[in-house]
Order: sequence, then C-alpha cells, then structure tokens
Amino acid sequence: MKINDKCGIVGAYSKLEDVVSLIFYGLYTLQHRGQESCGIAVYNGEVNMSKGMGMVAEFFSRERLNSLHGRIGIGHVRYSTAGASRIENAQPFLITHSKVTLAIAHNGNIVNYLELRRELERVGQAFVSTTDSEVIAHMIVREYIRSGDIVSSIENVMNKLVGSYSLVLLVDDKLIAVRDPLGIRPLCMGRDENTVVFASESVVFDVLNIPFYGDVKPGEVVIVSDEGIERHRIKKSNRTAHCMFEYIYFARPDSILNGIPVYSVREKIGKIHGEKDDVDADFVTPVPDSAIPFALGYSRARGLPYRETLIRNRYVGRTFILPKQKQRELAVKLKLNPMILQVKGKSLVLFDDSIVRGTTSTRIIKILREAGAREIHMRVGCPPIKSLCKLGIDMPTDKELIASSRNIEEIRKTIGADTLKYLEIEELLEAIGLGEDRLCLGCLTGEYPVKIPKYEQLPLSVFLRNS
Repeated sequence: MKINDKCGIVGAYSKLEDVVSLIFYGLYTLQHRGQESCGIAVYNGEVNMSKGMGMVAEFFSRERLNSLHGRIGIGHVRYSTAGASRIENAQPFLITHSKVTLAIAHNGNIVNYLELRRELERVGQAFVSTTDSEVIAHMIVREYIRSGDIVSSIENVMNKLVGSYSLVLLVDDKLIAVRDPLGIRPLCMGRDENTVVFASESVVFDVLNIPFYGDVKPGEVVIVSDEGIERHRIKKSNRTAHCMFEYIYFARPDSILNGIPVYSVREKIGKIHGEKDDVDADFVTPVPDSAIPFALGYSRARGLPYRETLIRNRYVGRTFILPKQKQRELAVKLKLNPMILQVKGKSLVLFDDSIVRGTTSTRIIKILREAGAREIHMRVGCPPIKSLCKLGIDMPTDKELIASSRNIEEIRKTIGADTLKYLEIEELLEAIGLGEDRLCLGCLTGEYPVKIPKYEQLPLSVFLRNS
C-alpha cells in the first residue's frame, strides 16, 4: 500500500503563443501526482475545456489537443479514492455567470467542506460534483459578483477555508495562482520574457525549458494578464506547514520545493541512517524507485556497496487487484521480481521511503527470503506514520496504519525483517533543513497545523475525498 497525493496542477500564460502544449507536457510531467483523470481549460475569448478519465497521454489525443486554443490556460491531474472515481469530479471545474467566467484546478483538502457546501445549498446553490474544489469555485464567483474585485473576493474566501489549497484559476482573461497561508501543498512559478507557468513542482519548468522563478509564497495571490504580473500577499502566518511527505515520497526527486532540492533531502536521510547504523550486511538495496536516493546516501555514509535486487515491471497498473491469494502473490512478483543471483545467501539492508499498512513491506521481504536472502535489515526514510492525513493526502484509516497500534519491535515481527529502524522526527527536520514550525507533521504526531477537532465528527469520506 502506497500513500497517494491527490493531484497536480499547471497554469500557463503566454504573450505570443498557444499554451495548450505547455499545459499538456506540464501535466505529463506531473502524472505521478494523479492517474485517475485529467483536464485542460483554456481562454480564447471564452473558456474551452476538455477533461476525462485516464492518463494524460491516453486521454489527450491529437484531435482533443487540436480542439483547444488559447494563450491562457490551466490543467489538472487527479488521484481519487475508491468510490470517487467519476467524471463529474474531474477537473478543472468551469462556472459561467453573466458577470464572470471562472475555471479552477485545486490541489489540497478543505476540512470544513461540508459546512461550506451546506451554507451554499441553503441559498440555492446546486453542485455537479462531490469535491471541495467546486465549493471553492462557487464561493469565489459569489464574492466576485458582489464586489467586482477579484483580489478581495479571493481574500474573503480564504478567510473561510480551513485546510490546504494550491489553486490555479482562469477568471475571464486572467491567470491566477493562490496558495494557502501555511503553504501546505506546493506551488511553484516559472517565467521567461514571454511566458509565465505555475505548477505543483519545479521539474515542470525543466521539461518546458522555462527558468524556475521561485515558489508562490504562502498566503499569496499572483495575477497574470496582458497588463503584467501582480503579486498580493493577502494572508501571512507566523509559521508555515509544508507537507513533509512531499520530500519523502510525493515529489519527483528532481524537483525543488520551498527552495529545497528533494533529491538532496532523500540522500541526506540515507546518510543519517548510515552514520548511526552498524549492522553487518553485504550491501544496501532500495525498494524501487522511490527509495534509490535513500539507499545511495546510506551506501556512501557506510562505505557499503549499493546493489539493485528488485526489478520493477513498469507496465503493470498500480491498481492490479486479483481475487485469490495465489493470484495476488503472482501479481506482486509481476510488479517486483528479485534477482536471485544477487540475493542468495546475502545479508542486505533494504531501504524504503515509508511503511504504511505494512502489507507491501511484508510481501517484498517474503519475496527476498524466497530468493535466498540470509538476513534482511529494513531501514525506513520516514518516521512511523501514526495518524490519518486530513490535508490532502490519501491514507488508510488510523486503525489500518501499522504504526498506530504497534511499536517498532512488533512491526518488525509483522513484516518479517531481522532488524527494523525508522528515521527519528528530529532527524527528519535535520534532513529537510526546516524546523518543526515550518512543516506539517500531522501524520507522524497527530497534531495538525490547522484546527480540525470541530470537524472530527464528519464522515471519513470527507477527508479521503479527492480535491
């Protein structure tokens, strides 16, 4: 079981050329952030949109892309939990009113979503989806109709939102980027002389060959139009709460988030593990592909050889579900096959980015045992995950999280490792280079950077809904 981020967003503006290809390749670059659905909306006197289920390259045929034209646009890739995989929830969302046309793409989770939705329903607002993203869109449109000022409209909506949100908006002929006051979810900006692009990760700018300009600041609204770029720092907080799991797992290793290279963080985590470890082993090996930088950092710190022993089949779908136990076991080996000649008779350090339910770790260790591994010493790049995330990440319930009810020794026995060591929270802070008041550690500590308790009685589906 892997944790999944909810989505990735892209916004693009150009003085000179159509931005559809920029958005398409930007979404393609962010495909790891969501594989359920995708969509693009562009402005060319009016907003035209195409969205549907599936991967970016599968859904956006040449014909679909050729039907979209505009110098301003936004795009979205989405991950959803079971039961929410519906075309109605695909983004961007488009709202058309006589006074304004607005399209929105959102990454995050609004924990007071039901309260806000019920308020709108009481005044007659109808909804086509079950997502909080549509609620945000309607709230902004209603404020804009009253005030005629988009900045104050967004500010009034931000004052009512509890949770995480990075947004890209088309408001008539303007491209707007918005990040929540704590900067929980990432949002970056790239620009050159003629083009401005916003994206969930900086790697998009590498692919598009556009210089990385920096992060959208927490609480900031950036407006891009033919008149230029306006930056408004609407809401400031004494702290930030950047999601620590972006550095551990979600973001691509070649991204820079909040000024910090993701690869360097992962490599330093491996180094920290290696510097304090003295287990006798023949080599260190990663669970591919996310744990490779961890294992390399560990290898260098200890002077221990690095070996790849598990080969991933990248052509197997991530939701490969079969009904019988034997078939499920075959499916695991179809995804990850051990190199027996590397493993047989060896003592190895096995690195993974995290342990969630423990089922994947158990299966991988079993595969390596069956391949003849003599000893397996599990090392984890993340501290124990003990609490459900309520700010935009799909996780199992608290009861399903293996570390919520077991200590480390009990987890070791459950997954079948000879030894097991996690990263400590203090070491995580050291590796990222940010203090506890700059990161969200809610899934590790159960303490969240926004006040959630009044919404705890809401159904779990509220927190696991895609946004």
